Amino acid sequence: SEASNRKIRVFAVEKNPNAVITLQQQQIELWGDKVKVISSDMRDWNPPPEDYADILVSELLGSFGDNELSPECLDGAQKFLKPGGISIPYSYTSYIGPLQSSKLYNEVRNCKDETKHPMANFETPYVVHFQNRFELAPPQSLFTFDHPNHDKIIDNTRYSSLTFDITADSVLHGFGGYFECYLYKDIMISILPATHSPGMFSWFPILFPLRDPVQLKKNDKLKLHFWRNVTKTHVWYEWAVSDPVSVPVHNPNGRSYEIGL
Repeated sequence: SEASNRKIRVFAVEKNPNAVITLQQQQIELWGDKVKVISSDMRDWNPPPEDYADILVSELLGSFGDNELSPECLDGAQKFLKPGGISIPYSYTSYIGPLQSSKLYNEVRNCKDETKHPMANFETPYVVHFQNRFELAPPQSLFTFDHPNHDKIIDNTRYSSLTFDITADSVLHGFGGYFECYLYKDIMISILPATHSPGMFSWFPILFPLRDPVQLKKNDKLKLHFWRNVTKTHVWYEWAVSDPVSVPVHNPNGRSYEIGL
């Protein structure tokens, strides 16, 4: 703001009480009255109209873009954005592609938890630094979320089916998830291999495993079905394969994995 000779007011809205203490200390030692710390869930904060924002800046992205509930949080916070105000980021898209990795499959198989559903280890996504894996086809775009969301009825449930052309005889062990994100105009950050932002290691990809490996042949058409389900209290993913063989739906009704709202 000093470089552009603009006077600004900044509100730091944070619901984590431990993080609030850190922000308050920053305010005392560094920011002074330039930043006002608000201890609140952004979805619950209701500032007076004179405190509505021109710019809403957030860092809510997960390895799959929306898997840390950025859509739900920003949809709830956009009420204090002025008409014509902007969100940074303003759009992000998840990508997914088939993988072969006996190493990852065996690690997932050994992650059994006796307190959870018997299939929970294969119905839970894992954030992983992919190394020992083979991509069976290029990842494809899955779900896109835009902010602010001007839909009359906001619904963040999603479903998509994707068909992948398999490039080699192989064994399918699961699917790798990534994201591309636009911050402002054409400024983008990405963990998608084809467009990966140089030097950015803030996010690793996410793995959606399959309970039973699937034998594939070169030129097979692999059809994936993927759901993002939302209730008043939780968000979860479900995934299944229908071609060239049928694989049961993983994580139906969020029985093994869900994210609390």
